[in-house]
Amino acid sequence: MRVITGSARGRKLVTPEGMEVRPTLDKVKEGLFSAVQFEIEGRDVLDLFAGSGQLGIEALSRGAASCVFVDSSRKSQNAIQANIAACGFQAQSGLIAGDALSYIKSCMQTFGIVFLDPPYGQKWIDKVLPYVADHVTPGGIIICESDLKEELPEQAGNFTVDRVRNYSHTKVTIYRCKSE
Repeated sequence: MRVITGSARGRKLVTPEGMEVRPTLDKVKEGLFSAVQFEIEGRDVLDLFAGSGQLGIEALSRGAASCVFVDSSRKSQNAIQANIAACGFQAQSGLIAGDALSYIKSCMQTFGIVFLDPPYGQKWIDKVLPYVADHVTPGGIIICESDLKEELPEQAGNFTVDRVRNYSHTKVTIYRCKSE
């Protein structure tokens, strides 16, 4: 697993050991970022269910202003810290050691881009998405990665599905504000 492009291009990233984390495949990450490549620079990013932190780190490498990484697993937190340090993104990064739902319910911050890549098959996106929509800036986007078979809501707050891309067993769903 590596950073695809930007200031940290080619840096190898570590993944937590065990089966709890399912890293995003490079082809999925490339497709996801090509869909939003001109919308990243200068944005504040939230990487919920961060795992190894690769989505937030890729956004930072491509010019995002900052990223908050949220994960409840100690193994994931250690991997995220190591990856942030390896890419030199400590100053732009924050790590929240906790549950994504609890964090987003109590969050006071807003973000331009939110990544949701929870464990598959547990309906986490259904639980978290309504709260996430309240923390996205005008013109912001929500990007969800899920199992291909998982049905996601058509709408969350003022956000509706803008684009869906399928990659083998993975689906990437991009939500945008209805008024845009």
